[in-house]
Amino acid sequence: MESQIIYSLTKNFENVSYKTEEGVEFWLARDLQKLLGYSKWNNFISVIDKAKLACKNSQENISNHFAEVGKTIKMPKNASRNINDVMLTRYACYLIAQNGDSKKEEIAFAQTYFALQTRKAEIIEQKILESERVNERNKLKETEKELSKIILKQTRSNENFALIRSKGDHALFNKSTQQMKNKWKIKNKPLADFMPTILLKAKDFATEITIFNTKDKYLSSEKQISNEHITNNKTVRKTLVSRGIIPENLPPESDVNKVERKLNSDSKKSLKNKITFNNSKK
Repeated sequence: MESQIIYSLTKNFENVSYKTEEGVEFWLARDLQKLLGYSKWNNFISVIDKAKLACKNSQENISNHFAEVGKTIKMPKNASRNINDVMLTRYACYLIAQNGDSKKEEIAFAQTYFALQTRKAEIIEQKILESERVNERNKLKETEKELSKIILKQTRSNENFALIRSKGDHALFNKSTQQMKNKWKIKNKPLADFMPTILLKAKDFATEITIFNTKDKYLSSEKQISNEHITNNKTVRKTLVSRGIIPENLPPESDVNKVERKLNSDSKKSLKNKITFNNSKK
C-alpha cells in the first residue's frame, strides 16, 4: 500500500499539472482531491479553506495561489454539468497537504514529499549562491591579474601592485587589509577568499574602473594609480553605504576554496550516481 501511495504522489502529482498560456504551472483541486484520498469534495473544500488561512497568515496573497474556476464535466447520455474547481500553485498544494488529515496515508506521505521538495529547492538555491560566489572570486582574481600586468608595464615595478591593492582595501573597508583579517580571524590567506559575493563584486567593479582609467590616462606612477584606485573604491563604498551596506560590518563567508572543492565533489558524485542509475536501467 505504501509503495502504491509513493508512486501515485511522486509520479501522478507532477503528471496532473497544467500550464497557463503565460507558462505558469498550476494544479486543479479536483485532481489533487483524488491523489490525497478524499472521496467527498465538501470535505476537501474544508482543507482548502484551512490552507487559504495558512496562506494569509504567511503574508501571502491568497488570490496568487488559489483561483476559483469553473469546469464542465461529461454526464451520461451526452449531458454535461458545471462544477466548481480551484487552480492551485505548488505552494498552495503544499499548504493543503500540511492542513490535511494526517491520519490518511496519502496526506502523511504528501507532507513528507513536499518537505523533501522544499529541502531540495533550498539545497539547489544554496548551491546557486555558492557557485555565484566562487565565480565572482575567480573573476576578481583575473581582474587583479590584469591590473598587476598593467601596473608592471606602466610603472616598471613588481612591488607596486600589492601596495595599490592594499590602499584600495583601506578605501573600501575604511580599515587596513590586516585590520580586516584580524576582525574576520583570517590567517595566512587572502582577505578576498572570505568576502561575501556583494563585496567581491564591489571590489571587482572598482578594480575594473582602475584598469580602464590607468590605460586610458596612461597613469605611470604608483602614486597616480593608487589615487585612482582609492577614488574608485571610495566611490563604490559610498554607494554601498548609501544602500545600508557597511562593508567592514558584514560577516565573513566560508573559505571560498573549500566551497569550490565541495561543489566540485558534489558535482562528481552527482555524475557518478547518474551513470550508475543509467547503467542499472540497461
